[in-house]
Amino acid sequence: MPTSMAERLRRIQENNDFSGTILVKEESNSLAELSFGYANRSEQIENQTGTRFGIASGCKVFTAVAICQLVDSGRLSFDSRLKDCVDFDFPNFDQEITVHHLLTHTSGIPDYFDEEIMNDYEELWRAKPMYHIRKLKDFLPLFQDRPMKSRSGTRFSYNNAGYILLGLIVEAASGQSFSEFVQNHIFNKVGMSGSGYFEFDRLPAQTAQGYIDFQDGTWKTNIYSLPAKGGSDGGAFVTVHDMVKFWEALMTYELLSPSTTERMIAAHAKVDNGDNYYGYGVWIAKNKNDEIVKYHVMGYDPGVNFHSSYYPRKSIKAVVCSNRSSGAYDMMKCIEEEFL
Repeated sequence: MPTSMAERLRRIQENNDFSGTILVKEESNSLAELSFGYANRSEQIENQTGTRFGIASGCKVFTAVAICQLVDSGRLSFDSRLKDCVDFDFPNFDQEITVHHLLTHTSGIPDYFDEEIMNDYEELWRAKPMYHIRKLKDFLPLFQDRPMKSRSGTRFSYNNAGYILLGLIVEAASGQSFSEFVQNHIFNKVGMSGSGYFEFDRLPAQTAQGYIDFQDGTWKTNIYSLPAKGGSDGGAFVTVHDMVKFWEALMTYELLSPSTTERMIAAHAKVDNGDNYYGYGVWIAKNKNDEIVKYHVMGYDPGVNFHSSYYPRKSIKAVVCSNRSSGAYDMMKCIEEEFL
């Protein structure tokens, strides 16, 4: 393990009080493996490399893989239309919204949590308590009758509701619940034995509580801030080693055919005026020569902060899981100083 990287990460932790676990691997070599803080503050149970962390929107990549697996098996196509895939009613949606539009955040549909205009995720649960949200269809009343934001296919606008719809498409095409499908066809397939979609009131052992900190030094857990069970737009739990296994399996075609993998990780939508793009469930960063320098996923929720990247030039995998609302970005920025 390069001492310089570990020392810098420890210095950052001292400054931002990072709580979580970090893993950086090149092939089979561990370049950094560090844990800080408590998985359970009340019992003073420390975070470890085997701790399960919530990853919020970081698990949209699992939803994308599930859809791509159904395309590989012939049960879907990327051009399949939403209205032909599910039986739910969306009276104000464009009729030509496709799976591709949903995967790339270009569908134009309304979002139940619109990050362009909202910043307090907890506000969602004042009218509809979070303990009622345990299945994907429970999210539908939050957005299904609202008007379109823009015409489908015209612009990138990050959209959680679109990934809820992709999860419903997985359920309709497979005959399984979304979480069962991902467990069977992704987690179990590549040996992600610590990962799953867990209910907040039935968390398994070695799962970190998520903590929301206040300026006066007090804190609370995030159990009343998020849906009781995560869905296809966010809310899975992983270990850092499991996330490395996922990147390795994805990039070596263990999960998808080579052609479908390449389509999934292609730059389909330009995100901003810089060199940032979106594929299917994955963010993509390019350099000035139009070369892809990293694929990455990230997630932010109250009490959850997650970043994970794959650097194709050196096949390096980096995972930063935190059970606080912030801190993971600083750690990832430090790691990337070594590779970018």
